[in-house]
Amino acid sequence: MTTVAAYAAPAAKAPLERTTIERRAVREHDVLIDIKFAGICHSDIHQVREGWGEAIFPMVPGHEIAGVVSEVGPGVTRFKVGDRVGVGCMVDSCRECENCLAGKEQYCLQGQTPTYNGIGRDGEPTYGGYSEKVVVDENFVVRIPDGLALDVAAPLLCAGITLYSPLKRFGAGPGRKVAVVGMGGLGHMGVKIAHAMGAEVTVLSQSLRKKDDGLRLGADHYHATGDPKTFEQLRGSFDLIVSTVSAPLDFGAYLSLLKTEGTLANVGAPEEPVSLNLFSLIGGGRSLAGSMIGGIAETQEMLDFCAEHGIGAEIELIAASEINEAYERVENSDVRYRFVIDTATI
Repeated sequence: MTTVAAYAAPAAKAPLERTTIERRAVREHDVLIDIKFAGICHSDIHQVREGWGEAIFPMVPGHEIAGVVSEVGPGVTRFKVGDRVGVGCMVDSCRECENCLAGKEQYCLQGQTPTYNGIGRDGEPTYGGYSEKVVVDENFVVRIPDGLALDVAAPLLCAGITLYSPLKRFGAGPGRKVAVVGMGGLGHMGVKIAHAMGAEVTVLSQSLRKKDDGLRLGADHYHATGDPKTFEQLRGSFDLIVSTVSAPLDFGAYLSLLKTEGTLANVGAPEEPVSLNLFSLIGGGRSLAGSMIGGIAETQEMLDFCAEHGIGAEIELIAASEINEAYERVENSDVRYRFVIDTATI
């Protein structure tokens, strides 16, 4: 066991505070990672505040982890000391079900083990990236290419793969019109990745205040959803819409923006149910889909794609002492576009 410093929420809705946690000793196939940077995802806030249901405390959030390998177990074959690596939203799965065998560990039929706010298959609680070090099985670690700086790579481990997976799955590419709903931590990655895939990209945001950023990051068009004329003007325009927002939407209105047999893929996770008139699906043969992160192989593919295209997150680097303030700013949409903790400050 190794004692490391971390920032944890001691109880639901409580401010995070500096503490220490125990990391397990390195096992046969484990990798010990010195964490350099950890992104702050909106899902960290949902879980600390129990917005998605009962949670486990104390909680050390963080599933956008970038660091350097400092020790490997005797059976490790994929990594060596000094390698630049990342850890995303899960650290284990059953590895035996059809989804795991298909490289879709995030949909493990027995339930994947989340990087934090979970119980590992050893019965111990999992603690995330707001800490100095983490021990992870090599099969759930990915390599960060040399072309990506670790600080801008960290958010790719959640925000990047969360957008890459549905964009790839639903065919974003040349000749396809793709809209990204929301210009935040997830949405800005969607703009960059969809643009790099060759799609014609439109941002649908509540207002035009981030328009210059959207166009700079690769959007071809930018529209305010707060203007009712937007929905009239864009009716039937898109092959694919990816919604990144965690607030309930008028899904009927957004589905009307799809072409016949188009798809609205939802990656945002509102805390409350949403309503849907099914005629908005039936009428145009449209699809409403969901997507959750990606498997380990696809996450590596995404990192390689981002390195090839020079894509990193737009970040604001903060000290660990600023985490609680950062949470409030995320809630107020006051970040462009991802807070990243410099873990040297823990």
